Amino acid sequence: MKEEAFPLVRVGSLNPAKVQPVRDVFCAWWPEASVEGVAVVSGVPDQPLGEEQTRAGALNRAWAALGEVAEGWGVGLEGGVTFRGPDGWLFGVVAVAHARGAQVRVEVARTAELRLPPRVAVRVRAGEELGQVMDEVLGVTDLKRGVGSVGALTGGLVTRADVWRQAVALAATPLRDGLLGGAFLYAGA
Repeated sequence: MKEEAFPLVRVGSLNPAKVQPVRDVFCAWWPEASVEGVAVVSGVPDQPLGEEQTRAGALNRAWAALGEVAEGWGVGLEGGVTFRGPDGWLFGVVAVAHARGAQVRVEVARTAELRLPPRVAVRVRAGEELGQVMDEVLGVTDLKRGVGSVGALTGGLVTRADVWRQAVALAATPLRDGLLGGAFLYAGA
């Protein structure tokens, strides 16, 4: 297969904190890529808990974003919280689907994780959505559309976009490599 000249990339979210990292990755590879956010349903709770729900949300978003596109990319990003003992851990899952004719391939990657402050973890475990809890605790509005919880907790050293960007690149790389005619290690996968 030859490299796509101007790929269409649809992100299963309208949140700029999710769309921009996808744009950063795909436009680094293909400067003329068309990257757009689309409103989709994740099919999981607003605050996914555990690896299974979070992964399902990312996959559902990627498939829904891809839709009926015959050639292009669908990307789903889903943030979740998992619990180990009393501690809550923030993480995310990225699913990238690539359609080329009748062939659709999907790859998934997980982000790094960060332990949540105990008073935040308790509220999320009780059923509240992390973004709303963080907004209330920090006295801000819509943190998840900006630096995110990870950005606030690390003092801006690692932002939500940073974490998403890395996971998008990790999920998309094996699919991208197949487009380059076997030039890299994933050819034939």
